[in-house]
Amino acid sequence: MKILALESSAKAASVALCENGVLVSQAYQASGLTHSRTLLPMAEALLRNLDLTLADLDGIAVAKGPGSFTGIRIGIAAAKGLAWGAGKPLCGVSTLEAMAHLGWDDRTIICPVMDARRSQVYNALFERQGDSLCRLKEDRAISLAELMEDARQLDKPFYFVGDGALLCMEAFTKAGLPCRLAPEPIRLQNAWGVANAALSGIFDDPGALEPNYLRLSQAERERLARLSNSNNSNI
Repeated sequence: MKILALESSAKAASVALCENGVLVSQAYQASGLTHSRTLLPMAEALLRNLDLTLADLDGIAVAKGPGSFTGIRIGIAAAKGLAWGAGKPLCGVSTLEAMAHLGWDDRTIICPVMDARRSQVYNALFERQGDSLCRLKEDRAISLAELMEDARQLDKPFYFVGDGALLCMEAFTKAGLPCRLAPEPIRLQNAWGVANAALSGIFDDPGALEPNYLRLSQAERERLARLSNSNNSNI
């Protein structure tokens, strides 16, 4: 099964082509340019260099969140456009689950973390059981204190991946909790993880895919706060 995977949920953007779970080619860019300028050109160049077209694919996969609101929207829009144009099914996968596929240590709890600001991280917990990835916690936005309490209860070293890994490593080290940091080349989100997560996902009509932001955007929070203040003033 040939899968073209896209990842744009954080600062970096990447695309990958995998066949039957094996990475064939990947492009990665963290230049600071907007994903709207980099993602599709990378995908087009990758396929061209492999002498492939969209018609040769079995499906397209994309990270559907959590993560950057803008990045997720760009990634999903690009993936839907490619899938619709080529008549291919689309699979949206959890950004956190895709990151967890980068951790292969079965002696630890695999802990993908993204800095969610506002003293929170986007997080889920996983554990390796042979060749399988077992989910222990659903995708969530939690405080570092809550994450450290999970570590105390599970009583097993945490293995950090993601752009929030250094933040969590520092907090866990200060608290005396055992933890490990994924090597830098595989620490951040990438499309190879998205392709791996898609192997156990559902490929469906592109129109069925919705983003998973986990919480409201800042603009939505401010709008609701204004409405609440307005309603209170009218009481």
